[in-house]
Amino acid sequence: MGWVTAPSPVIPVPPADLPGTLGALRAAGHHYRTVKQELRDNLLARMRAGEARFPGIVGYDDSVLPEVERALLAGHDMVLLGERGQGKTRLIRSLGALLDEWTPVIPGSVLNEHPLHPLTPASRAQVAEAGDDQPVGWLHRSMRYGEKLATPDTSVGDLIGDVDPIRIAQGRTLGDPETIHFGLVPRTNRGIFAVNELPDLAERIQVALLNVLEERDIQVRGYQLRLPLDLLLVASANPEDYTNRGRIITPLKDRFGAEIRTHYPVDLELELALIRQEADLVAEVPEHVLEVLARFARAVRESPSVDPRSGVSARFAIAAAETVAGAALRRAGLLAAAGTPDGRLEAAVARVGDAVSVTSTLRGKVEFESGEEGREIEILAHLLRTATAETFRAHLAGLDLSGFTALVEEGAAIETGELVGAAELLRQVGTVPGLAKVLDRLGLGDAPTPEEAAAAVEFVLEGLHLTRRLGKDVTDTGRTVYGGRG
Repeated sequence: MGWVTAPSPVIPVPPADLPGTLGALRAAGHHYRTVKQELRDNLLARMRAGEARFPGIVGYDDSVLPEVERALLAGHDMVLLGERGQGKTRLIRSLGALLDEWTPVIPGSVLNEHPLHPLTPASRAQVAEAGDDQPVGWLHRSMRYGEKLATPDTSVGDLIGDVDPIRIAQGRTLGDPETIHFGLVPRTNRGIFAVNELPDLAERIQVALLNVLEERDIQVRGYQLRLPLDLLLVASANPEDYTNRGRIITPLKDRFGAEIRTHYPVDLELELALIRQEADLVAEVPEHVLEVLARFARAVRESPSVDPRSGVSARFAIAAAETVAGAALRRAGLLAAAGTPDGRLEAAVARVGDAVSVTSTLRGKVEFESGEEGREIEILAHLLRTATAETFRAHLAGLDLSGFTALVEEGAAIETGELVGAAELLRQVGTVPGLAKVLDRLGLGDAPTPEEAAAAVEFVLEGLHLTRRLGKDVTDTGRTVYGGRG
């Protein structure tokens, strides 16, 4: 078996009309700004132009984003507190879009030094000697973001830097600053650096960040080296770790200018908007099925059987939608050989019954209370049924569905299931009074495909069962049989 080389990341190429020397940079009227001034100016420019400041961030418009904007305008480093799956990392990464698209740097500088504001003795000497002929490079904003997931094995050398033994072996003395191999934080100078899950950093490593946040410099193994770093430092943390276990040292907490609490989507519409935006669906998932999954995620989050300190990630609902779409695609694939009565292939359209598999495949995403051991799938199945019933009432309450109940009043039964095709299900149902109104209420239009109509029929049957108007049995072969009274 051969090796496959991963594609290299695409590095943007600067426009040809950007100044190439320090003299040309000055002539173009360029002025040095700190990162925080740059973020402030660009944020204000977007506000004045009425542009989106944080595209792709859902559900935070009236809560978290105003606090983030105030922190950026004030020039504060910030820590985002929230349970898992609340979009903290997504929000932090979006801050990079507020930087200038291109910024000038001294070519070859590991600290991204500005030609008008060199930091290291070597760079200052280089600029002084070259004068206006000093070459100028350009750095894209995508290269000005650094990130580190805090882990217990993270070292000071990883974050700040350490002595490079190779440079010592080359003949430099220990007192020479050129012997230092800079870590991730100084290498993100003139950019944004993020520390994810800050409480997981060992306390002695957290101490190394104190000078970065307050004095804006670094210390490496006792070197008398003062480098006034220019960066925005952002961290994320779980509030349980942050407030109760005390794993972020007090002096470090004190140095963050803003502490911002994130949250899960506050209402159903925002939960749905998040699923629509983030889920990579391989099949059509009708809106009523997405709504069932959104209600399901919210029910799990609010359940007393689930540990609230852990939270239920937004990724739970997203993965549920993707799983349901996968089940629909599997059905279409397995039924392809049989085809449909009109000779076409079964289209992949999800039904509410496809959500049953979610209770087992996604239980690992939920932390249950200790007394619920062994009942995890039972609890999730109950919450899924509740979410389905709520969606049924929200869309079809007050509708005359007697045409569906009449189908089974005389002992007949309707079979559906994971591998029952749309044509087979619709053949069993035939022409049902009220189906057109059901399709309209579910937003499936006047001319739904057979697969969409089958999804609507199955939803009605399941809703009637959950409201105790139809009986339901599951056969040994996995088929679901609706018939009789509930």
